[in-house]
Amino acid sequence: MPKTRANGIELHYEEHGDPADPAMLLIMGFGAQLTLWPDELVEALAAQGFRVIRYDNRDIGLSHKFDGVKAPGLVKMTLMSKIGLTPRVPYKLEDMAADGIGLLDALGIDAAHIVGASMGGMIAQHVAAKYPERCLSFTQIFSTTGNPKLPSAQKKALRALVTRPKSDAEEALVDHGIMLARTIGSPAYPSPEERLRERTLVNVRRSFYPQGPTRHLSAIVADGDRSAMLRDIAVPTLVLHGEDDPLVPCDGGRDTADCIPDAKLKTIPGWGHDLPLELVGELTEEIAGHARAATERA
Repeated sequence: MPKTRANGIELHYEEHGDPADPAMLLIMGFGAQLTLWPDELVEALAAQGFRVIRYDNRDIGLSHKFDGVKAPGLVKMTLMSKIGLTPRVPYKLEDMAADGIGLLDALGIDAAHIVGASMGGMIAQHVAAKYPERCLSFTQIFSTTGNPKLPSAQKKALRALVTRPKSDAEEALVDHGIMLARTIGSPAYPSPEERLRERTLVNVRRSFYPQGPTRHLSAIVADGDRSAMLRDIAVPTLVLHGEDDPLVPCDGGRDTADCIPDAKLKTIPGWGHDLPLELVGELTEEIAGHARAATERA
């Protein structure tokens, strides 16, 4: 897999499609490797005429690890945020946005269609707000504004996300990954057991680094409410969200679309916090269609 220096750190990435086609940068979410973008979705987007680039965020997968750098505990960060204080964290979401821009720089890409999922959507918000000249379009997938008045995650989803595996044994890690996927996944589009187990095993063998998500979470909490920042985004924006997302409720997507001027919102019944194969066709059509329309309007 290719790797490069970007924003002062090493990032691992993959490219699919014709290098001469318009670039599309996929930014994955909390504690998730680039492999959480289904190959089928990546290949479908490439077939639509895009140079699709997915990468491991810092502190996850095969990218740079901030070993030994401690993040404040969740309780402390939450309490500080509630009284208006910003906790000191190892890095911020805006630093992770700069990673994505650094990757575009390293690949010689002036501007790209930016697609972010979950925490990746939050990172992409920073890209669209702070680097508009680098964004041909912005698509957000099951993410939110950080508005504290919005509904929070369902307790079962949050519990599954923060629960540690029973051990570091491969079988325990796979079982834990399957449990998490089932808990936050789409009720209308459950992944077949064999496929889910196979993909989870591949991810576990590719990288297991539980320290990274702790620092990812600290970056999310420290970022706070992005509503004011979103109101200044002028990049053509599409918001995609599942109506049955137990981890980031659909209100987060609706609030994002309300904040960003002229943003389009598409919600899908039965869709949770994953990217099921049954929705690859519809998601490809929405993302590719939005990207082409944005380019035609430019």
